[in-house]
Amino acid sequence: MSDIAGPVLRVVIGDDPPPRLDKALARDVPEAAALSRSRLARLIAEGAVSRDGVAVTDARRHPLAGEVYEVAAPGPAPAQADPEDIALSVVWEDGDLIVIDKPAGLVVHPAPGSARGTLVNALVHHFGAGLSGLGGALRPGIVHRIDKDTSGLLVVAKSDRAHHGLARQFEAHSVERRYLAVVHGMPSAAEPRLAGLAGVGFEPGGVIRIATGIARHRTDRQRQAVTMDGGRHAVTRVRVLRGFGRPPAAALVECRLETGRTHQIRVHLTHVGHALIGDPTYGGRRRLPVAALGAAAAEAAAAFPRQALHAATLGFVHPVTGASLAFESPLPADMAGLVTALSAPGAGT
Repeated sequence: MSDIAGPVLRVVIGDDPPPRLDKALARDVPEAAALSRSRLARLIAEGAVSRDGVAVTDARRHPLAGEVYEVAAPGPAPAQADPEDIALSVVWEDGDLIVIDKPAGLVVHPAPGSARGTLVNALVHHFGAGLSGLGGALRPGIVHRIDKDTSGLLVVAKSDRAHHGLARQFEAHSVERRYLAVVHGMPSAAEPRLAGLAGVGFEPGGVIRIATGIARHRTDRQRQAVTMDGGRHAVTRVRVLRGFGRPPAAALVECRLETGRTHQIRVHLTHVGHALIGDPTYGGRRRLPVAALGAAAAEAAAAFPRQALHAATLGFVHPVTGASLAFESPLPADMAGLVTALSAPGAGT
């Protein structure tokens, strides 16, 4: 419904628009512009969005189908990533690859709105030209990603042969990826609602298997959604490690990825009714019940500033030597503190 006219985007609001201008623009702006809803909201606040030559500064304005808006889009992203002296936690390095333990809050590669301060900027500083070029100038060495606010392990290719070999393993779903997450409620095969939910099955050892399609959300480009008809095939296996509260109102769970789709764990856990604590995109404003956990534990969960998700295990075959490699990352301090708060004496009493 949109077209690009030079440095200004002309956006025509399509049929049945979302009730907010920022969401409607995010739906109808051309995908090539790579403008998120939050970025569009900032552009609206900055007066960069207009209608009939008049700036529109209220992101909550109710747009109508057929209205035309002009968005003064930000300038193009840099052609290549600049080196930046950002500390890296290197778990493993040889001539072909690097394994990094990424902190929460670090974007993996530059993109509109995040041109600097990324993992790639740090990699370029520390390793210079010694990274695979297959990902392009803005993504040198990047074989896979984890979300900005997810912590944990990822592997970076230094040589092109390593990049090719790792990419084949990710495509074949043979890479071991184990995540730890803290979720609302405690998933259980005994839960009638779960047993009747589309895409949910049960395996030995208390494992809940979630198999659905995942596709871009119909109205919000920054979200993904479960679909049972189409989308990209996605499989997540979930196992409860520990419950918190009486009755359990939260749980520490292990998630193993068979596939690796955008936001897969976050979307699948939301689908089964057990969204990640701290997830602003999929968890909404859900709060833990004080009666089950106690005030201090409930407040700690409400104050947790990110999705409680950590890439704890990464295992693969070295693409050059053929050696089997496996790496572990302990829970970072913020998630360990959350677990401690939820399990403190008095919680749930």
